[in-house]
Amino acid sequence: MTPGTLVLLHAPGTTAASWGDLPEMLRSYGLDVIAPDVADGAGARYVARVSLIISATAPAVPLVLVAHGAAGPLLPAVALAQRAAHRPVGGYVFVDAELPRPLRVHDHSAHGHGAHDRGAHDGAPRDAVPVPPDWPEAPCGYLRTHADRASAPERDETVREARLRGWQVREHEPPAAVAQALSELVATL
Repeated sequence: MTPGTLVLLHAPGTTAASWGDLPEMLRSYGLDVIAPDVADGAGARYVARVSLIISATAPAVPLVLVAHGAAGPLLPAVALAQRAAHRPVGGYVFVDAELPRPLRVHDHSAHGHGAHDRGAHDGAPRDAVPVPPDWPEAPCGYLRTHADRASAPERDETVREARLRGWQVREHEPPAAVAQALSELVATL
């Protein structure tokens, strides 16, 4: 696919600087790229701030939302906000990222616990956001970088799951640039 704009979403708790020179390298390939910088916030707060920044840039559509690390589970909520603003999402890419998981509502009343005791969702972090039932409504891809292989061997299961979901999966191999691997993956969506 040919994206209108690539939106690079850094993990909550970091900044857009964590992308390094990737945004500029992607721009050198002729891609329109925005990398919102949300210095603080997680969950719904992160989604709201990212959505405001995206709106302020008046991006070309369709958007391709690209998440790193813990931003992965937030992609469905960011996409929902973009669709509500009439900005279609044409694809999703997870770069060494966690995958979205549906939240399971736990019936606390059956166990004598109130929803305030452990949060509204069983086992979910308090800042977790729900996955819309129609997600994903666009193609998805997963890019595992060479750096991730050394620092996060548990990501093997995530890559396996992405393949089982039928997503395009690429494993970046040096000396090729991550930007090249990412742009090639986006083209296959």
